[in-house]
Amino acid sequence: MTAEPLLAETHAPDNPVISVHGLTKQFGDRVVVDGLDMQVGAGEIFGFLGPNGSGKTTFIRMLCGLLRPDSGEGTCLGLDIRTQAASIKPQVGYMAQRFSLYEDLTVKENLEFMARVYGLEHIRDTVDATIQRMGLERYARNLAGSLSGGWKQRLALGACTQHNPRLLLLDEPTAGVDPGARRDFWDEVHKLAGQGLTALISTHYMDEAERCHRLAYIAYGKLLARGTTEELVRGSGLITWTVRSKNGDDEAVFQLSRELEHRPGVDQVVPVGVSLSVCGRDSRTLQSLADEYATEFSWNASETSLEMVFIDLMRNAEVN
Repeated sequence: MTAEPLLAETHAPDNPVISVHGLTKQFGDRVVVDGLDMQVGAGEIFGFLGPNGSGKTTFIRMLCGLLRPDSGEGTCLGLDIRTQAASIKPQVGYMAQRFSLYEDLTVKENLEFMARVYGLEHIRDTVDATIQRMGLERYARNLAGSLSGGWKQRLALGACTQHNPRLLLLDEPTAGVDPGARRDFWDEVHKLAGQGLTALISTHYMDEAERCHRLAYIAYGKLLARGTTEELVRGSGLITWTVRSKNGDDEAVFQLSRELEHRPGVDQVVPVGVSLSVCGRDSRTLQSLADEYATEFSWNASETSLEMVFIDLMRNAEVN
């Protein structure tokens, strides 16, 4: 596989909320976003994935007018991202990876402050409704800095949606948050999307990526793949087998993983509990390995995970 995009998606959205073509941003000699094309439809939860330094945050900041692209063109909410950034900002809810509210203010005081920033009327009613919507009643008078990571993120999400934005831009919003709080956070995002809100979300978590309607993967500023989870897995061409020891010998499984890593036709060997996930692109090669090791190990066809697809994309991007 080369670093060319896996444009596996079956269709582009009609009347996209985000539509960019050839978007490029450079800092010094480094091209951070390199000719990016992307469309996101109304009411869509669009996952944006890639390794650290791949250009995700830079792209999000260009969309909401915090950075100006060096070249390319695009619209966000039907407005030109170059010339109409001031009109885009009031219609967007932006949430950074790091908690960006005031830790020495209470939950209620933070929400009141943000409501004033957005120029909202009926601030008291709006804040009370946000506290109730986000389940923050028992923490309303607590200092924001005293909240756990999960509750801080719920507060931040409530703050950036008080003004009823049309678009959410969330930059790794659940980094460092426990699984239960992450699930609650995503349930709220899906609820908002069900009400017509569009969300572009960058994440490193594969379980979160699978909750998105569509995904895009970038590395070194270039778009490598986009589409639904099913389209990306199918487009990768990866075939996966689950391998287990027939007599429960964990040491034998470990030794097998070391052997298979260097065999031609094997792209990845991933230990999963007491089994191995072995993937490649040549079914005949994998079948011959299954036959070769059939005495000690059972080999069964299994589904290729999204994580395997993205690791494969990242490795190929590094090579290219």
